[in-house]
Amino acid sequence: MKYFCDVNGTEHEVELVERLGELRVQVDGKPVDFRFEETDQLGQAVLIFEGRSYGVSIEGNTTEVDITLAGYDYHVELENERERAAHAAARAASRGGGDVKAVMPGMVVKLLISEGETVTKGTPLLVLEAMKMQNEIRAEADGVLSKLHVEEGQAVSAGAKLATITVPADS
Repeated sequence: MKYFCDVNGTEHEVELVERLGELRVQVDGKPVDFRFEETDQLGQAVLIFEGRSYGVSIEGNTTEVDITLAGYDYHVELENERERAAHAAARAASRGGGDVKAVMPGMVVKLLISEGETVTKGTPLLVLEAMKMQNEIRAEADGVLSKLHVEEGQAVSAGAKLATITVPADS
């Protein structure tokens, strides 16, 4: 699984792959020797990185973590590929009308409205199955669904046009 980590304002891409019980870690595309062992239920752990061990204290949740390592504090914001795609869709939604694009590859499971229908921001347009999860793709702005670029049962790649919303000129 790929994660995007913002550490004190610097972004890193971390990929974790488990094979045959062994965890393989890449940071920014480079393999690293990394192990992590919890020492208690209070957030204390031992981090073994490139052959050296460090005591760490970890507090937070699945999206934000504060880590103390060797007397230094690090604030880490985390998002996985799915969350990143959802956040990208939300950012795109704030731009207004235009093309609605797939943020990840998937299969169009169901079309929920037809061309020519008036939509408001947040109106469900279609259901896209990606990573074994069904996601409602919603209108990014008030307007008219001027074009559906997909059909039910169609596979789409990331970035593929799903629909076009035309925003009235007086908006």
